[in-house]
Amino acid sequence: MTQCALCKADDASPVSVAPKDDTVPLCATCADGVANGPQDAPHWQCLNEAIWSTEPAEQVLAYRLLHRLDAAWANDLLEIAYLEPEVLEWAEAGMPSGEAIVHRDVNGTVLQNGDTVTLIKALPVKGAGFTAKQGTAVRKISLEADNAEHISGRVEGQRIVILTKFVKKS
Repeated sequence: MTQCALCKADDASPVSVAPKDDTVPLCATCADGVANGPQDAPHWQCLNEAIWSTEPAEQVLAYRLLHRLDAAWANDLLEIAYLEPEVLEWAEAGMPSGEAIVHRDVNGTVLQNGDTVTLIKALPVKGAGFTAKQGTAVRKISLEADNAEHISGRVEGQRIVILTKFVKKS
């Protein structure tokens, strides 16, 4: 029996990792996540280990799945993960390319993952019990893939979602 490269489940079948000819053994759940997009379930916590694999094809699949997950832990993991430049290029080459969503700050400047922004207005943070003060720098922002008006970042140790109309690029 072959083990899944991502979650170590038994009964895995080989799956191609485009655009190269490499194959990786995946269980039915992981193969479905690669083909149709992962659902945020406890199963995908296996990506915490898979992104650090020594096999480039496994890193590529983990990177792609983490990008498609809509979860704060996945964004946090992507922030600290390191892929060799050629592996990163491979991972990004095979990612779905739909219409690119462009995130812009209040001045119309294009924002990218990892940028630093400054709050232009004091913002009450719902559920956290504090107000993010005007002028606060938010470093290493993450862009929300499905909404051009939302970014996320850490303020006072809490990951929050911020509207792009309330930030300017630093």
